[in-house]
Amino acid sequence: SKTSLAIRRIIRQVLLFFSMLSLSFVLGQVSYSIPEEMAKGSLIGNIAQDLGLDLKRLKTGKARLHVGNSAKYIELNKEKGVLLIKERMDREALCRQTTPCALHFQIILENPIEFYRVTVEITDINDNAPLFKMNNMLFEISESAVRGAKFVLEKAIDYDVGINGLKSYSLNPTDNFVLKLNNNAGGDKEVEMVLEKPLDREKQEKLTLTLTAVDGGEPQLSGTVQIHVTVLDANDNAPLFTQSTYEATTDIDHGTNGVVTYSISSNTEGILDLFEIHGASGEVRLIGKIDYETSKHYQLDVKARDQGGLTDSCKILFDIIDMNDNIPIIDLMSTTQSIPEDSTFQTVVAVMNVHDADSDNNGVVKCFLSDSEPFIIENTSNGFYSIRTNSDLDRERASEYNITVTCSDEGVPSLSSSVTLTLQISDVNDNAPVFERSSYEAYIVENNTPGLSIFTVKARDADWNQNARVSYILEDSSVNGVPVSSYVSVSADSGVIHAVRSFDYEQIKDFHFCVKAQDGGSPPLSSNVTVKILIQDQNDNPPQVLFPVQTGGSLVAEMVPRSADVGYLVTKVVAVDVDSGQNAWLSYKLQKATDRALFEVGLQNGEIRTIRQVTDKDAVKQRLTVIVEDNGQPSRSATVIVNVAVADSFPEVLSEFTDFTHDKEYNDNLTFYLVLALAVVSFLFITCLVVIISVKIYRWRQSRILYHSNLPVIPYYPPRYSDTLGTGTLQHVYNYEVCRTTDSRKSDCKFGLMFLQFHFLNSMGRCWLRRCSCGHDLKQILPYHVVISEKEKG
Repeated sequence: SKTSLAIRRIIRQVLLFFSMLSLSFVLGQVSYSIPEEMAKGSLIGNIAQDLGLDLKRLKTGKARLHVGNSAKYIELNKEKGVLLIKERMDREALCRQTTPCALHFQIILENPIEFYRVTVEITDINDNAPLFKMNNMLFEISESAVRGAKFVLEKAIDYDVGINGLKSYSLNPTDNFVLKLNNNAGGDKEVEMVLEKPLDREKQEKLTLTLTAVDGGEPQLSGTVQIHVTVLDANDNAPLFTQSTYEATTDIDHGTNGVVTYSISSNTEGILDLFEIHGASGEVRLIGKIDYETSKHYQLDVKARDQGGLTDSCKILFDIIDMNDNIPIIDLMSTTQSIPEDSTFQTVVAVMNVHDADSDNNGVVKCFLSDSEPFIIENTSNGFYSIRTNSDLDRERASEYNITVTCSDEGVPSLSSSVTLTLQISDVNDNAPVFERSSYEAYIVENNTPGLSIFTVKARDADWNQNARVSYILEDSSVNGVPVSSYVSVSADSGVIHAVRSFDYEQIKDFHFCVKAQDGGSPPLSSNVTVKILIQDQNDNPPQVLFPVQTGGSLVAEMVPRSADVGYLVTKVVAVDVDSGQNAWLSYKLQKATDRALFEVGLQNGEIRTIRQVTDKDAVKQRLTVIVEDNGQPSRSATVIVNVAVADSFPEVLSEFTDFTHDKEYNDNLTFYLVLALAVVSFLFITCLVVIISVKIYRWRQSRILYHSNLPVIPYYPPRYSDTLGTGTLQHVYNYEVCRTTDSRKSDCKFGLMFLQFHFLNSMGRCWLRRCSCGHDLKQILPYHVVISEKEKG
């Protein structure tokens, strides 16, 4: 019913009012009122001041207007914070007869998203005169029309509203007709021309009247239209017979005065495109498409006219019932393309306005997200929604979200619409580089070339772009007191570790250091990893023979008695290899021999043994060449010459002794070293003699001083002064200071404390140098064989 519709309209207006108050409280709202037709560039208002916004905030927040179809009329000057007229506005073109006429838009700020509602009301000025659509009005009125007959006139249109709208009509002349104005339910004035004085066709067949419409503006404007009235003849004169008596028959005349025709007299624009009326039957038909959202009510002014020219009018009111034929419209007011992953909780990422042109339940809209995590949608006020973050964001877990918003009305059937927003999650440097391993081990073969690539460390950063750009840095440390940077270097971009120097396995076998991976964020994040470099041995050292010692003029020989049995141990070749692993595995082979059938060399232990019984026929002088090989690839070797004397006594050996010397060349270096050693020993002897004499003299002088001072005298005896053994001879242990290395025959002599113990081992008079303590590696301690005669033996 009409009453229920009116109540619903009132309720909607009240709800709209309170929702606007709520929106004003939450977001801020300001209203302006300006007249239409203002010039371009005219000031509307200082929006920054009225909303309490700082000009700097307008710039940093990238303030902009969200005005929809009104974008071409208003602009925002961010430099001054004012609203200006962008284009001249015609209220009638914007709103027609709707009042009030207002532009509604929002000011959107970003980072964070904020929006404010602004209303600009366009007030009317009297720039339109009343207008009649018909150039003239035509009426045919019978002269028999009675007084009070009404004739409906076409109304004038004034596009202005309020006081500037249509105010009144006037008719001139008023000899036969007067005007009557009626107010209808819609507030419009209906104009009727009422017959005040009967017409007489015989006096005046045609009448012309002027209808004038005036508005209430200042200055007042008016419009006119001509009314042409044709007076129809009526049977108002009695017949005049020329004869007193006639013979005639009568015919009842039904006439046409009772025939009525109908027409639509409404001058509402577009009404004739929607409705038509059958002229004879008065049946009203719908011929166009009506839209509740365009107009909720229609009024038809229907005029009825008989053939006598008499008319009457009536009104037909139509109430349009809404159908759910409009889907919700989603208007994205502001969207954020990207937010950082460390954004705070409830950060606004989009603001939208949703409206449905339908009414009642058909226009009630609810919006939801198809996938809520990690966002929610909230209805901030009537028709306004905001999308906010609902949990922490992590770009490494999800770098992009497609947020689909679906809005549905409550009509039957329900209609819906959706929109998808793409939101990028920008990176924050919250991840440190992570190495692929917790620690690294790398191998390099010794004797490498400097600059050789050893190994590559690799770290990955889960962040993006500059925050994930990893640089590698060698941490400061030392290896054996030397900075690690003198051993290796690290490529900052690739993490490749290069050798700075050539490594020697015999000097350093392994070392470790730390590499730091640092990203390009601000501030940068980093992590460390330990790298251990293992030096692999290379067969770069030949075996070194420790025994027997080889000298250029060596008189050393091993004695083998002729009574020696098979397997008699002649001597043992002792050799070492400073390499490691299989490169240090040594094997011994007999390369050459005076009699290969007499001796053999142990492959693994280097022992030289007899392989048969020694006979009298065997030569006294035997010369063996033993080769010592390591197991490297390629193999390295060293040779040693072993002189063996096959004899039962020293005289027999001495008879052949000189022959050994003739087989060798004297070593000039050895002679030099012997002369040098003799000179040094002589110098030391003389020095010691001078020191002893000086000490004796000093002590003698001290004793004389004590003697003359009458102090008790304590006799002094040097150690080992008395013969503790009671034999009257010195002990058989002698102290000598001499020490030699394997290469001492070619280098400077070094002297230290050395104990020599001579023991007569057998009747042959073999003497062994048993121990040397001179600070050298035990591998370099050399036993000596000394051959002495039987006479020297005693």
